[in-house]
Amino acid sequence: MVIPVHDVNPARGTPWVTYGLIAANILVFLAMPGTIGLPWESRLAQTCELHAFLDHYAAVPRELIHDQLPRLVPTGDVSAGPRGPGCVIGEPGYDKSPVLSVFTSMFLHGGWLHLLGNMLFLLIFGNNIEDRMGHVRYFLFYVVCGYAAGYGFALLNDGSGDPLIGASGAIAGVLGAYLVLYPKARVWVLVPFLVFLPLRLPAWMVLGFWFGLQAVYSSGEGISEAGTIAYTAHVVGFLAGMLLAWPLKAGTPPPPEPRGLLFGRRARPRETW
Repeated sequence: MVIPVHDVNPARGTPWVTYGLIAANILVFLAMPGTIGLPWESRLAQTCELHAFLDHYAAVPRELIHDQLPRLVPTGDVSAGPRGPGCVIGEPGYDKSPVLSVFTSMFLHGGWLHLLGNMLFLLIFGNNIEDRMGHVRYFLFYVVCGYAAGYGFALLNDGSGDPLIGASGAIAGVLGAYLVLYPKARVWVLVPFLVFLPLRLPAWMVLGFWFGLQAVYSSGEGISEAGTIAYTAHVVGFLAGMLLAWPLKAGTPPPPEPRGLLFGRRARPRETW
């Protein structure tokens, strides 16, 4: 998989919504139980708190499609039972809205790698989509893509009780919009080939390759059964972003076109902005 690091596609204004989304995702992640382990907290206590937190705020396919809220959920407490210490379950002390949980789940992540990978893609590709759509319309677009990804995954996994978290579905929508609006924009990427080789590739190649991988993985090919990534949500979010951005394609000014596949010093863009 290539790692994007920069696109040669200058934006006209400051992408305040993109920056705000990145900040919100980081702050929510730092506030999640277990992210910053305290010295006096046991690993089991952190796990129980995290399970209770996710049951409250994460989207669950079974709840979205069938509106079947569990009667018993983890409370976040730890207790010793016949088989040893474990997480306490009980009746939920809150009223959960499955529809609203799709929104809150967009700001939850399963680890630093999950968070930083998502924020990298959002930072690189989100500014141009926000610039093209405007702040308010871009935020609504981001949320709609996230909802499309969440419900799309839930429809195909309606019996699953596993929590669905992450901004990947919404960000996939941003990538789909970028592919429609700026297919010829140049993107600097790092390709792992013995060392990280810097290449300047057109966006259609970078994002097309990314989408192709998601489509293959969503079919179950090339991954183990233990995988926990919702590739189907990525595919649905990407397609939703393409469809929503298509009406804007005709009025979008083209970015500087790439001059082939170059690497190293010769590939550095000579344009000034």
